[in-house]
Amino acid sequence: MQQQIPPLQQPIPPSLGEPPNAIDPMQQQRLAKLAKARNLDRQKQLVADTDKLLALAKELKEQVDKSNADMLSVDVVKKAGEIEKLAKSVKDRMRG
Repeated sequence: MQQQIPPLQQPIPPSLGEPPNAIDPMQQQRLAKLAKARNLDRQKQLVADTDKLLALAKELKEQVDKSNADMLSVDVVKKAGEIEKLAKSVKDRMRG
């Protein structure tokens, strides 16, 4: 009895000019669509946050204008903290 030895199974070499671990074109397209959707969502959130930041800054200015020179209200300090937190969030989101 002779044993049959299976033929050597070698991986198919990539085509010329194609990287060895090429991603399927459909997967590339799907990843591109996902990236585009994430960027659009990020942009929408940036617009909403900057609009809110502008509104908060206007409210803060109005409150500071109403306060006296010797004392600021607790609301003014809270509003400034809220603006600072939102501004940091916007900055981080812009960095990606």
